[in-house]
Amino acid sequence: MLLRALAVSAVFSISFSFSMTAAAADPLVIKFSHVVADNTPKGQTALKFKELAEKALPGKVQVQVFPNSQLFGDGKEMEALLLGDVQIIAPSLAKFAKYTPKLQVFDLPFLFDSIEAVDRFQAGPKGQELLDSMTRKGIQGLGYVHNGMKQLSANKPLHVPADAKGLKFRIQTSDVLEAQFKAVGGNPQKLAFAEVYQALQTGVVDGTENPWSNTYSQKFYEVQKYIMESEHGVIDYMVIVNANWWKKLPDDVRKPLRSAMTEAIQYGNKIAQEEAKGYRQKVIDSKKTEVLPMTPAEVAQWREATKPVWKQFEKEIGKDVIEAAQQANKP
Repeated sequence: MLLRALAVSAVFSISFSFSMTAAAADPLVIKFSHVVADNTPKGQTALKFKELAEKALPGKVQVQVFPNSQLFGDGKEMEALLLGDVQIIAPSLAKFAKYTPKLQVFDLPFLFDSIEAVDRFQAGPKGQELLDSMTRKGIQGLGYVHNGMKQLSANKPLHVPADAKGLKFRIQTSDVLEAQFKAVGGNPQKLAFAEVYQALQTGVVDGTENPWSNTYSQKFYEVQKYIMESEHGVIDYMVIVNANWWKKLPDDVRKPLRSAMTEAIQYGNKIAQEEAKGYRQKVIDSKKTEVLPMTPAEVAQWREATKPVWKQFEKEIGKDVIEAAQQANKP
């Protein structure tokens, strides 16, 4: 009986040891959920991260990418991240207002001269600080993914601020964007993105602001007579993780993951810039709208007219953040 008990004990010990080893060898599963298609800059960033992370940590990490709101939609993904149901998401910067008002800097009109200036700011000390500005709320930023610079559009040319007076403009839900159009005498209207085409078509709104990718993919150029090359603001995403989950990762896992994400974001942003040029040309080639340049003198007038908005939100955003953004305009 004693021998039999010892034999059973030995088998149990070996089995338990084997199961523990197998469990220890199980890869870390990282779910990257987003709401757009794989072939977008954000989608390509996610897929590149999967490739690079699994290459850097073979057998240790498995990245699962869920595009097109397969797991969670726009309104639920932040909650899912904070609950630990997903590990990585990349919402629009406009979605972070209730977590930190500092990110409203990206909505300030005519603050950045170009996407290159945005890059310099985001890579600089203040831009990097913003990635850490929500850790107390359980959110850690890893980097910024571009959607693109915004262009103004309407059924009349918008060369100078006075041209916008009395026009109804669709905006995202943003206090800054509301103030932006009020500063030039426009009437901002908050509308869901899915409603914009019909609203422009039926005259519910007269104009809008969008990057070239949205203008082309949503066919807004079909229902807007003029698009100004205003480059007056930016629509970007922030790649974020659950701060507690990120902090608890071992250094030999977290560091390669951060490197993989940095490289993936650079890859996605290069695609975003190339696509913006391509979409712009497709809009021009359609001949359904007229793309008009905004001269430096006209830009100066718009900046002067909307600059009070910077002052209005200076306390919330931080004077130091706004000044750093202005400095980024200098190469």
